[in-house]
Amino acid sequence: MTNPFKDYKPEVVEYDEELDGGGEHLIRDDLMSEKEMLKAKITKAKAARKGNQTNYRQPIRTENEVK
Repeated sequence: MTNPFKDYKPEVVEYDEELDGGGEHLIRDDLMSEKEMLKAKITKAKAARKGNQTNYRQPIRTENEVK
């Protein structure tokens, strides 16, 4: 079996921010950090609204329940 890459010569690729869209990852990072902040804020608000409230749920009745 022959090696198909034996004549391969790697070329140097130049990075161009205009062509490659270099700033897009920064926008995503900002959005993700804002999402985490809002998620924490909502979670804290829900916990404060709920307080020490306990929920009581009656057992689910089934057809086979003995009366």
